Amino acid sequence: MRAFSQLLDDLVYTRSRNTKLKLIGDYLRETPDPDRGYGLAALTGTLDIPHVKPAAVRGLVAERIDPVLFMMSRDYVGDTAETVSLLWPKRTGEPSEVDDATVSISEALDRLRGASKVDAPQVLASMLDHLDASGRFALLKLALGELRVGINARLAKQALANAFGIDVEGVEEVWHGLRPPFTELFDWAEGRAGQPMVRDVPVFRPFMLAHPLEEPKVSLDDYAAEWKWDGIRVQLVHAGGETRLYSRTGDDISGSFPDIAEAFRTTGVLDGELLVRGEEQGVADVHGGAAASFNALQQRLGRKNVSNKMLSAYPAFVRLYDALFDGDEDLRELAWERRRPRLESFAAKLDPERFDVSQLIDATSFEELEDLRLNARDVSIEGIMLKRRDSPYVAGRRTGLWYKWKRDPLTADCVLMYAQRGSGKRSSYYSDYTFGCWTEGEELLPVGKAYFGFTDEELKWIDRWVRNHTVQRFGPVREVEKSLVLEVAFDSIHKSTRHKSGLAMRFPRISRIRTDKPANEADRVATLVSLVT
Repeated sequence: MRAFSQLLDDLVYTRSRNTKLKLIGDYLRETPDPDRGYGLAALTGTLDIPHVKPAAVRGLVAERIDPVLFMMSRDYVGDTAETVSLLWPKRTGEPSEVDDATVSISEALDRLRGASKVDAPQVLASMLDHLDASGRFALLKLALGELRVGINARLAKQALANAFGIDVEGVEEVWHGLRPPFTELFDWAEGRAGQPMVRDVPVFRPFMLAHPLEEPKVSLDDYAAEWKWDGIRVQLVHAGGETRLYSRTGDDISGSFPDIAEAFRTTGVLDGELLVRGEEQGVADVHGGAAASFNALQQRLGRKNVSNKMLSAYPAFVRLYDALFDGDEDLRELAWERRRPRLESFAAKLDPERFDVSQLIDATSFEELEDLRLNARDVSIEGIMLKRRDSPYVAGRRTGLWYKWKRDPLTADCVLMYAQRGSGKRSSYYSDYTFGCWTEGEELLPVGKAYFGFTDEELKWIDRWVRNHTVQRFGPVREVEKSLVLEVAFDSIHKSTRHKSGLAMRFPRISRIRTDKPANEADRVATLVSLVT
C-alpha cells in the first residue's frame, strides 16, 4: 500500500507527461504480483469493489467527522478522498489488523470484497483507523475507483508498454479480454509467455485517428472525401456470440445502446459514428439519411437504463466509416480503397434502420469541396474527412493518411455569471465558469459552462478577478459582478429544455478574455437562437 500511495502522491504533483509515464512504469516494474496488477486496474478504472460506494463513505464521514468541518474542508481541498484522509480521526490503543507499511493492495481488496454489503463500511473504517494519511488516501482511491490524479487509462497502458518494451497497441488488442490482476499481461511483458490470446471475445481495437488539415489543399486523386458527422465515434464488435459497442476511449457503452447491440449480430469489427435518427426531430434527409444534432444523442449518453420511451423518441443508428474485420478476416492491412467495398458488402447484410454507410463526396476540385464544407453547418455536419486511398487502418494518428477538416467554430461574447472551484490540481482555483447573454428585457440568462480553453496565466488572472468581484457565495460557487466579458467558442448550439435560456452549446471553451468590451455590449440570446441547428 505504501508504494501505491507514494505513486498517487507523486502523480498528483507532477504535470509532465513523460515523468508520469516513468513513475507508473517504475511502480509496475518494482511492485510484485498481484499488487501491481490491482494498481494498474485502479489507474485504468477497471477495479470494482461492489459494496464500497460514495454513499458508504459519506455515512462513515457523518459518524466520525464534524459535518461542518468536512463540508468546509471538502470545498477547499476539492477531493473527497483527500479530505477524508486528512481529517479521519486515527484511533490509538486498539489492536491493528492493518499496518500501513506492510499491508498489500491485494490484502486490503480481499477484506473489502469478502465483506457483505452491511459489513463493508465498517471493514473500511477499521482499515482507515490504522493507516496514516497517505495510506488512507490510497485506500479510499482504490475503494471508490475515482483516482483523479491527472492520468487516463491510455496513459497507464502506455506506461506499461514503455516500462517493458512492448507495443501499446498490442496491449489494447487484448485488454478487454483480461481481468485484474492481469497475470497473463505481466507474463508477456516480462518475457515468460507470449502475447495473451483472446479468442471469441469482442475485444476493443484502437481507432485510426486523423490530423487536422493544415495543408492548403490535397489532391483528390490521392484522397477520398467523406462527411464527418456530429455524433460520437464508436466501434462495433461481434465475436463469440456477443456484441459490444465501444467508445473511442475503449469504454464499453453497449448498455446505453441495447438497440444497436441487439441489431449487430454478424461476426466482424466496424468503425462508425453513433447518431440519432433525425426524422423524429424534424431534420431534413441530406447526404444519405437524416441525422439529428448531437443534442438529441446526448439524451441517451451515459444512461445505464434506457426506457422504451427513450428508445422510441431517440432511435439510435450507426453511420459506418470503415471495416476492420469481416468475419474473422483482419482487413486492417488492406488499403482504404479495398476496405471500402468490403464495408459496403458487410453493411448490406445489416438492418438498414440501424446501420448505413457514410456517403463519399463527389467533388471535382478542392475548391468545390471547400464550398461544401463552408455550408456543412446548415445540415448538422461537423466537417469533412479526407482519407488517403492507399492508407491501411493503423492505430493512432499517422501523418499524411487521414485528415479532418472541421467547420470553423462559432463564437459569442458572453458575461461571466458564476465561478466554481475545480478538482484535483485546480482545487485551489475558480476554474469552472458559467456565462450568459442578454435577453431583450436586459436580463442575463446562462447559456453555457466551460472549464478549458485558457492558459495557466489566464486561469490565475480570472481566479483573482473572481475573488475580487464576488457578490455572493454558495458553497464552492461564487456569484460575481456581471462585468467581465468572455469570448466563448463552440462547435454548435441547440435548443434545450434543461436550461432557462432554452439553449445548449456543444464543446464550449473560453477563447479570449474581453477586458476591452463593456458587459452591456455582450451578445443577445436572440443572436444565439439564430445560430441553432
